[in-house]
Amino acid sequence: MFPAKIIRKNVSRLTTHASRGFTLIEVMVVVVILGILAAIIVPRIMGRPEEAKRTKAQVDIKAIEEALNLYKLDNGSYPSTEQGIEALVKKPETAPIPAKWKEGGYLSKVPSDPWGRPYQYLSPGEHGDFDLYSNGADGEPGGEGKDADVESWDI
Repeated sequence: MFPAKIIRKNVSRLTTHASRGFTLIEVMVVVVILGILAAIIVPRIMGRPEEAKRTKAQVDIKAIEEALNLYKLDNGSYPSTEQGIEALVKKPETAPIPAKWKEGGYLSKVPSDPWGRPYQYLSPGEHGDFDLYSNGADGEPGGEGKDADVESWDI
């Protein structure tokens, strides 16, 4: 058996060593490293929210286009402008009534564009069978830069 004096001495040495913590220099080194990383990364991320919204709008438009193509495959035509892309979620009640509308719909819900407005839909479109677009950050047709429209025919 170990004498109690030796055990106490070893336990006190372990707790002293374990509870020592970080030195001021170690903390300062970590703070400096974090500061350098922040100085490099933050400027790159800060200009990206608008770019991310434009990319999301493009992805949404592609997904809606796929659903519209499935709708046409089942029913022989795209939803009319009056029926809108809501016809992909709920069976239209206005003419032309789709004969083979898929039970459960073609989308779970109609997404809004990343700026919180509905996507614009025209059928027949001026640029193809249908036009699907978002008016961008400013909500107005046209625009440049962050205010530029995101259009199905330009993706």
